[in-house]
Amino acid sequence: MSFFEELSPEMDRYLENNCSQEPELLRKLRRETFQKTTQPHMISGYQQGRLLSVISKLKQPKRILEIGTFTGYATLCLAEGLMQDGLLTTLDINEELAYLPKKYFAASDYAARIDFRLQNALEFLDQTQEVFDLVFIDADKENYLQYFEKIKRVLSPGAMVLFDNVLWYGKVLEENPKQKSTQVIQELNKKITEDPDFENLILPLRDGVHLLLKK
Repeated sequence: MSFFEELSPEMDRYLENNCSQEPELLRKLRRETFQKTTQPHMISGYQQGRLLSVISKLKQPKRILEIGTFTGYATLCLAEGLMQDGLLTTLDINEELAYLPKKYFAASDYAARIDFRLQNALEFLDQTQEVFDLVFIDADKENYLQYFEKIKRVLSPGAMVLFDNVLWYGKVLEENPKQKSTQVIQELNKKITEDPDFENLILPLRDGVHLLLKK
């Protein structure tokens, strides 16, 4: 099996069976995402969700920023590691879908610590004076380079950043790609690797997660 082929359902089940169990609320959210959205594959999913949870618990951040809420699955995973007085700000622009994450945030143990905003992320990054310990970006790929440049100003020392979908279904291996999003992700991965202010590693989980550590 080539690296970029989908895992067999049997292997996927094996990985999930040998992974910490997702909370019941997340299981319900994952099911409803597949029932009520047109692009359910956009959800972070079981295994990636547990990765986000573990990273957040290791980091124990006081301030988390998420760019791209979708139905809120990754948001709730990240919230599992928040400090008791911490706050997670999550940004999206999809007003029609906002009812779904709002519903599950309200039902979670983190309702008072999640700030869900329908706001353009680039505008937010230009305006905010907040500093974040953990950032997760899973949004419009065409703006990934801008997100990378703009988040530098709002990171605390030792902050962790995660960019999702950085293998882009294997398209990052293309030479002279025609698709704009592929070009952007290729350039993003290169810029991160060459940036002396970060240590970095691409994790080949699902569609690739670029993990950055601010020096």
